[in-house]
Amino acid sequence: MSLNKSELVSAIANKAEINKTEAEAALNAFQEVLIESLAKGEAVKVTGFLSAERVERAARTGRNPRTGEEISIPANFGVKISAGSLLKKAVAK
Repeated sequence: MSLNKSELVSAIANKAEINKTEAEAALNAFQEVLIESLAKGEAVKVTGFLSAERVERAARTGRNPRTGEEISIPANFGVKISAGSLLKKAVAK
């Protein structure tokens, strides 16, 4: 089972005792701040919950799965997300 965005908004609204419109606005704002910060190369850390940072991936050689031909994969950036201690404890139960 997974929680989609509208279900998450409803759950946040219930927990925070706010309406769904405010909960969705808060979730969207969190998403925008996270994206903007990572795009600038800034790490985002929510103590106990998670940390996210932009990481550089080195250029490497790969293979085309159809032909087996070697291809050059250029360097680029990715995102590393780590669970915080509270999240790890909640999942371990």
